[in-house]
Amino acid sequence: MSIHHFMAAYKRVWEAKDSAGFAALFTPHGRYHNTPFQVQTGAKERSTYWDRIQLQDDISLSYNVLGDSTDGGVAHWNVTYQATSEDLFQIWAASTGTPLPNRNPGEPLPRMELDGTLQAEFDNRGLATTVRIWWHAMPRPIQDQSSTA
Repeated sequence: MSIHHFMAAYKRVWEAKDSAGFAALFTPHGRYHNTPFQVQTGAKERSTYWDRIQLQDDISLSYNVLGDSTDGGVAHWNVTYQATSEDLFQIWAASTGTPLPNRNPGEPLPRMELDGTLQAEFDNRGLATTVRIWWHAMPRPIQDQSSTA
């Protein structure tokens, strides 16, 4: 698998909320570093981590490959989604230090935007052995949300 194929599959599994498909992009003991200090190793850990994607709706991912080689590559990615869990949104906001948008109780959760870089290494069969992502997320301004539909 090249970085081009990996990113196309990454887009597909994120937009489809496909935890098993995500886990299958890796070797059995492949490692996914979702932050510099957190890593999911093995299909079960990767799939369990990816399950939180079920709390996202209307997902749209774009990417641009920045560099590739026979055994890896680097890409820039951007994803937007509608947050669907108040609890997860509050936990996310507290952990990132991002200010919450002004909203009244009962109003819809914001649409989120994540922007990041992904670096991947592949084995000789084309499966990912290690994937590292660096990203930042921000709620989109309320006025921007209507233009994403």
